[in-house]
Amino acid sequence: MSYPTVLHFCPVTTKLLSLRIREGEALAGTHVPYEPMPGDEMVKTDYLQSWVKRDGAFIGCLNGRNLDVLYTNEQAAGEALDPTLLDAPATYRIRADGTETIPVAVRRKSKPCDLARHAPFKFVTRYDHTVYLELPAPLAAGVTCTLVCALPGIPEQTLVYDVHTVFSEAVHVSHLGFRPDDPVKCAFLSCWNGAGGVDFGFARAFHLIDETGHAVFTGPVIPHLRAGEPEDDLGRNYTQADVYRMDFTGFTAPGRYRVAVDGVGCSRPFAIAAAAWVQPFVTAARAFYHQRSGMALTRPYTEFERPRGCHPDDGITIYESTATLMDTGNGLNRADDNFGNLVRGKTDRTVAGIWGAYFDAGDWDRRIQHLVATRYLLELADLFPERFRSLDLNIPESGTELPDVVHEALYNLDGYCRMQTPGGGVRGGVECEEHPVHGECSWNDSLTVLAYTPDVWSTYEFAGVAARAARVVRAYDASRADNYRERALRAMTWAESEYARGAGSAYQETVDRSRCLAAAELYRLTGDPAWCAVLEAMAPTALSLEAAWVCLQTDASSLPSALRENCRALLLREADTLSAAGARTGFNWAKAPDRHARNGEFSAPLNGVVLCRAHCLTGDNRYLRAAVLACQHGAGANPANLCYTTGLGHESPLHPLHIDSRITGRRPPAGITVFGPVDIRDNPSLWSAWAHELIKPLCHPASDHWPVCESYWDVFWNPPVCEFTIQNPLSQVAYVWGYLMARK
Repeated sequence: MSYPTVLHFCPVTTKLLSLRIREGEALAGTHVPYEPMPGDEMVKTDYLQSWVKRDGAFIGCLNGRNLDVLYTNEQAAGEALDPTLLDAPATYRIRADGTETIPVAVRRKSKPCDLARHAPFKFVTRYDHTVYLELPAPLAAGVTCTLVCALPGIPEQTLVYDVHTVFSEAVHVSHLGFRPDDPVKCAFLSCWNGAGGVDFGFARAFHLIDETGHAVFTGPVIPHLRAGEPEDDLGRNYTQADVYRMDFTGFTAPGRYRVAVDGVGCSRPFAIAAAAWVQPFVTAARAFYHQRSGMALTRPYTEFERPRGCHPDDGITIYESTATLMDTGNGLNRADDNFGNLVRGKTDRTVAGIWGAYFDAGDWDRRIQHLVATRYLLELADLFPERFRSLDLNIPESGTELPDVVHEALYNLDGYCRMQTPGGGVRGGVECEEHPVHGECSWNDSLTVLAYTPDVWSTYEFAGVAARAARVVRAYDASRADNYRERALRAMTWAESEYARGAGSAYQETVDRSRCLAAAELYRLTGDPAWCAVLEAMAPTALSLEAAWVCLQTDASSLPSALRENCRALLLREADTLSAAGARTGFNWAKAPDRHARNGEFSAPLNGVVLCRAHCLTGDNRYLRAAVLACQHGAGANPANLCYTTGLGHESPLHPLHIDSRITGRRPPAGITVFGPVDIRDNPSLWSAWAHELIKPLCHPASDHWPVCESYWDVFWNPPVCEFTIQNPLSQVAYVWGYLMARK
């Protein structure tokens, strides 16, 4: 790609044009043998990294256990544009209807689109600029509009103003499309121009335009949320612009369409199709395959090939730590940092035979929290066995009797089976001693690797998922099911013994919830009344939504009726709260009304799992409707017109915190749903507030003046928005999209 690049030139209204320009990008460094030169200076950072300074300038970071490989600095492609020129009306000449004018006003919003790292914490920035040009007179329908600007490298831009054909950034609709029988289909109209919201009060009607250019449906543009109107119990407004809704639920004809708004323009195309949710789910499920630890990724299963990482046969030594995951910052101990107690507890004892499970985000850690992915994938196969039996994920295990989605779930679980000790206790995971060294990938990581000591919380978590696996797998492979059953029971026995002597009491509430869930899963698997007794004893104080759901899926005749009714009430009460909360928000995401927005609230249907389960339980379409609406913002119906899952939609993140792709200079594999926008103003103590301080001066206006809905900075070095984890949001996205695909 050559830079600068015009990403769009489009109308916002008949009197407002939008020009979006991308300046450039970062280019990956390269790995070369390090050849020391006289005068080279080694500079160590807090993250166990050694940088090389030569002739007063940093040239790269040393990699490898012997520090004999240099990863050279990233470089910035493209040239920075002059903000003074960007903001000057005289920079732009607009020809339309035989006349040439300049804008009467120019507004701009600029944000970094990439950062090239050239020192321990120094970057060169490249920007996306969106410039809004206010015209002295409105564009007439059918007129040809040409933009000539004095910005270097920007060619002449032309559009024909026809609302049925010309894209407008103000019209937002899901890139993933809809099933004909989805209980809601809608689009949104809204725009924030860097100074305030655009007034669309003139808009009265919208139309669905088919591929032949004909309007096949017409409906009203309905005001939905005013700028500044609270969207939750925190009193926050996340859009800073009026939002209008356009509903076409009653239209069910399959095809490809655009939403066109009179006086504005149209959306990107989308599909109404019976298979609308199939490819999104397959892509989301294959994200787990691309996070597999302990195996190479190869063709024909992926185009994103990489060597095997973190396998003991490749010389990886794992040392035991005396620390449990529960007692560390990556577990339940908020007083510890990520690596403090883990590293302090390092011993000389080695642990053999551990490999598999899933990597997390940009790190190589595998933690017990990741088992939620296995739980959700197994649940989908359990709820819809016929649908998932035939679904091909194109993974190495494809083509066997066991459904691909179950194979994928078990690859993760089997990694934790290898972490189970003979006595039954389960290690909470495997972790490096620090964040990865800059320049190193999953297959050439040089850091010391540590395994947690088994703990009661991790073991309860494992016991519950292993019990679910034993039950689901029995229909396909009795021997394998027996193995999971034995492991689940052995884990539960160990955990119950530890629990009886007070283990985990410092984190009693969380441990109790895990115990309650494990007991529910074991009771559903075995029918043993002893587990029902544990469940009944724990339920009054420790019944989670997960445990309640397991109870509701258990044979009604074997479960105490009072417990069952409590479980039903808990689940539906939460679903009702989320459904009502979604109706209040501008773009209908279903955020808990009293929770701060972070870690996927805007990029993923985090609470869609509860809504789908409520629909499954009751058949009530209002829950299904809320679940579909909860998907819209993350699927592209948002102010940035960005699908927050890589590889899907018309535009998706290019720079998630995915180290293997970043260091090797490749696009990330498809299926990664990033955390997305974060409301830093309501999270002043956010763990990575430093990243927002990095971004803030790079934005125009400053980032803390942007609407939260637009506060997504597609920058690898900004973890609060570009990171992702297995347990959140990848697991929720896969579950909800899988449910929407498979439901009848």
